[in-house]
Formats: sequence, C-alpha cells, structure tokens
Amino acid sequence: MQIHGTTQVHGPQSINAPHAPRFDALEQTTRAGATTDTVDISETGRLLELASQLPEVRADRVNQIRAELVQGRYDTADKLDVAVERLLDEIA
Repeated sequence: MQIHGTTQVHGPQSINAPHAPRFDALEQTTRAGATTDTVDISETGRLLELASQLPEVRADRVNQIRAELVQGRYDTADKLDVAVERLLDEIA
C-alpha cells in the first residue's frame, strides 16, 4: 500500500523484485561482520572438572584408616620413614 499525503491512499500491491530481500547481499554482510563466540571457564569450573575425574572414594578404606587413627595404630615408624623418603624424592 502506498500512502501519498493525507488524501491519496492506494490499495495493496504485490511484492516485486525491488522489495524482495537479496540473500546474496545478506550473506556477504553476515560473513563480513561475522563474530566468534568464546567461552571462559572459571577456575572453580576447572577444579570441579578435575574433581569429577578423580576415582571414587573407597569408603571401606577411609573407615579402616579412621579406626586405626582413633586406636593409635595408623602412625607407625615405618609409614613415617616412607613418607619422609617420598618427600625427599619429590624435593630433590
């Protein structure tokens, strides 16, 4: 519909070539102004991902060690020697 002033109103008209969208021009504009999406993962997100990859907790072993700690049987001289050796190997 064309409107020319307040007194001349024309009826509906068909959509012809000048009014049709040009997809080639639209695609070129999209390509020229293309943006890329990025994702930033927080440090907490990275830690959660690492934690999800850890093996399952062996509850029976945890309970056994807790019982040994309470009874005073877990910390032995042999275990301390092994721990010190591993620490020294890691430092050196």
